[in-house]
Amino acid sequence: MEALIIIVALAVVVWVVSAPLRRREDDEVSDAVRRGALEAAKDAKYRELRDAELDWRTGKLSDEDYRAIDRHLRAEAADILHELDRLSS
Repeated sequence: MEALIIIVALAVVVWVVSAPLRRREDDEVSDAVRRGALEAAKDAKYRELRDAELDWRTGKLSDEDYRAIDRHLRAEAADILHELDRLSS
């Protein structure tokens, strides 16, 4: 019976002492997941920019529409890049 109490007490101590390590690991995993999502969003945004330029070059978009779309997509891409930079620092 005493051995069981000692084992439980030891388990509680180990759990409490290792809590900061577990949190740090969870933060690293969530940062990695966020970074992966941002990289995918960046790639998608670049693809949208290329598609818009192709549509403009083939005459599917007017100059005015292309400029508006391009400006909007570049602003979104810049936001994604800023967020990636923030995660990297």
